[in-house]
Amino acid sequence: MSKLSIAWSLAAVQTLIFLAAAPLLAGWVKRLKCHMQNRAAPPVWQPYRDLAKLLGKDMVLAENASWLFRAVPYVVFGATLLAAAAVPLFAVHLPTAAIADLIVLAGLFALARFFTALAALDIGTAFGGMGASREMTVAALAEPAMLMAVFTLAMTAGTTNLSAATEYVLQAGVVLRPSFLFALFALAMVAVAECGRIPVDNPATHLELTMLHEAMILEYSGRHLALIEWAAQIKLMIYAVLIIDFFFPWGIASEFNAGALAIGVVAVTVKTMLLAMLLVVWETLLAKMRLFRVPQFLGFAFLLALLGMLASVMLETGG
Repeated sequence: MSKLSIAWSLAAVQTLIFLAAAPLLAGWVKRLKCHMQNRAAPPVWQPYRDLAKLLGKDMVLAENASWLFRAVPYVVFGATLLAAAAVPLFAVHLPTAAIADLIVLAGLFALARFFTALAALDIGTAFGGMGASREMTVAALAEPAMLMAVFTLAMTAGTTNLSAATEYVLQAGVVLRPSFLFALFALAMVAVAECGRIPVDNPATHLELTMLHEAMILEYSGRHLALIEWAAQIKLMIYAVLIIDFFFPWGIASEFNAGALAIGVVAVTVKTMLLAMLLVVWETLLAKMRLFRVPQFLGFAFLLALLGMLASVMLETGG
């Protein structure tokens, strides 16, 4: 096989790993959380059972559901899958690096969120409208913080291409950068909000006063709900890998040989598991905050990202 064929094969394998491992990551988080809270823990493969059960069920659609409501699960899953294909998982220099731009990645997430909100409004239920309104409010606050953190990293690496930025950090080695520290905390807070985790949202509840993402998908069932849930699990893994690529890329393969690729797979597995442990500790120590406190939470994330950019200008570029 030619080098190009190997690269495309690795890109396809990477995307398949995202698809296959995302439910496993969700199961690992849930199991750890149950242990932390002294509750009976389900097996780590429980999300696979749930997805298989949903895929085997019939879909129940409202009488006034339009074509948009039926198409949104496929749009959301497709946009999330395309975002996963663009994120370096265990190797850089893959052909998909051409679309691995951070602004494109934010646009794909925004596309999925926009269509999910439209589907929630399409049925005309009170829960759907409430969830769409809350989700757009959170998105309007989270996206500027995410972009500011991304631009902080882009100023140091000199590019918004995720693969090139990852390689830059990898080649630079261990360097103490205050801007990266601020950006790390900002991106972690944005990831919590974007993935609907505590303290912004609680994915394990259906209480009226606390629902954000769950309120938008209450009318979905069967295969449609399975695609949306699967996309949410992939999105959580994407944010985990983004944090790893930006701030802890050591171990990722820069060459297409068996040894480097094996080290890359092991490294990303270990780092993702450790990051999931930190998420579990975070969610165990904190409680779900009131909805009106979310702007303060995301405002602080934006402030951290802004401080990171200022630190980058003053300390690293000599401005």
